[in-house]
Amino acid sequence: MRNVLFLSHGSPSLVITEHPARDFFVALGKRLPRPRGALVISAHYETSTLALGGAARPTTLHDFYGFPDVMYQQRYPAEGLPDMARQLAAELAASGFGVDVESRRPLDHGVWSPLSLVWPQADIPLLPVSVPMALPDNERLALSAQLGRFAERHGLWLIGSGAATHNLGDRKPADAGPDAWAQEFHDWARNVAEQGDLAALADWRRRAPHATYAHPTPEHFLPLLMTVGALEGRPMRALHESFMFGNLSMLCLADLDTASRVANDTGAAA
Repeated sequence: MRNVLFLSHGSPSLVITEHPARDFFVALGKRLPRPRGALVISAHYETSTLALGGAARPTTLHDFYGFPDVMYQQRYPAEGLPDMARQLAAELAASGFGVDVESRRPLDHGVWSPLSLVWPQADIPLLPVSVPMALPDNERLALSAQLGRFAERHGLWLIGSGAATHNLGDRKPADAGPDAWAQEFHDWARNVAEQGDLAALADWRRRAPHATYAHPTPEHFLPLLMTVGALEGRPMRALHESFMFGNLSMLCLADLDTASRVANDTGAAA
């Protein structure tokens, strides 16, 4: 069984701020089966080619500024999966992918901010996975398929943490609704994931409405592309839909099996 989630993680302050997405994450953790561990692709772990976090006890990285002091006191002491990281690196290298294992890689806020709401006890071991920025999208999809197969074979989940829209220059007041461009890109991303449309993802910059405005830089979209790619054309289902700051999509998706377990109890697509 291939268990795959995409989580739009929003602002790091979601961990201390009331919002429908925060309520969703908390409820999600109460309904999910307990995985033995998870690969986590974070928008805030950017590398040229693929890198894997290989720390046994990764530290908590506060990779943001200008937030209340309480945010810098947050700790998420989840254990790592260093043996799995080395095994995955060897398999990917044998398939021709360049990959590094970073033995001191911490957990950035793309990992710990959503997962501290989903699994607040930090008792699920995590293997951080970077976004390989230099790869073309079709190669990212091929790489993602191998990540999905590895995770399934070893009883691990694969989680992408990014944002379905991410133009921080066009934020609005907290109670504002999304502009048309944000809603249209959000809808396109959801529909492509629900259809498992890998061809559209491989050409997303041209096919998606307002693509370069919704993502002036691509790192927050690529975890979504990679989670869909990990399912190799199997459809996903939207579990949650909301927006922060008007135009920041909080879309969350899951493979159909996972979605069927949690949808009725977490306010799916709320």
